Amino acid sequence: MTNDQRQGSRRQDRSRVTRPVEILVSALAVGAGFGAATSLVNALSHSYADLESRAYTTSGWSIAEIMSVLLDSGWAWAGLAVAVGWLVTRGREGRPAALARGGAAAGALALLAATAAYSIVDSIRSGGQIPWYESESLLWWVASVVFGAPLGAVGACVKRSGAIGLLARLIVPVGAAVQMVVLPPGRNEVVETIGKTIVWTAAAASIGFIVAWFLLVERRRRSLAAAASP
Repeated sequence: MTNDQRQGSRRQDRSRVTRPVEILVSALAVGAGFGAATSLVNALSHSYADLESRAYTTSGWSIAEIMSVLLDSGWAWAGLAVAVGWLVTRGREGRPAALARGGAAAGALALLAATAAYSIVDSIRSGGQIPWYESESLLWWVASVVFGAPLGAVGACVKRSGAIGLLARLIVPVGAAVQMVVLPPGRNEVVETIGKTIVWTAAAASIGFIVAWFLLVERRRRSLAAAASP
């Protein structure tokens, strides 16, 4: 074995060791940051709320409350898992199955970290104990793995070309739009209307951009293929 071959082998060995560590650190850091931020925004929202006022209860709102209902929505947490799955696999080469496994692990870890950080920050603010073993908390732990893994795998497919990549990129905006129909956010009609308007607008813009970009790329690919053919 030549010196260059030995160096290449060492680099591959280091990559096999450092790659899982990178996925672990990235997923835990992003997830914990998201969970802590969501808890803090919820606290800020509650500080502005005057629930003893009838007018505020029925029609009042604040920017902090709008941010809270957006961050603490199912589509946002699903988007976290997808985003982390994409983050840890972008710029990486390898078999699609291996990349999907890395994305799945990252998605589950990110949601687990977000759930833990949310619970910790909530407990610190309230001065209570961290409810690791309560039934509701256990439900979120299980959901983090059950939903985080496939969503992380979807994130790993975002960079792929063709229909698979298109569907992966559409998952979050389409899911957000659907949630606004099935389970709209907010405690009164005003908050609900503002939340739905923001999400539907952002989802429509995202879907339009994603589809337009996909069609443009496909047209270029077909043009290059036609030019290259004899």
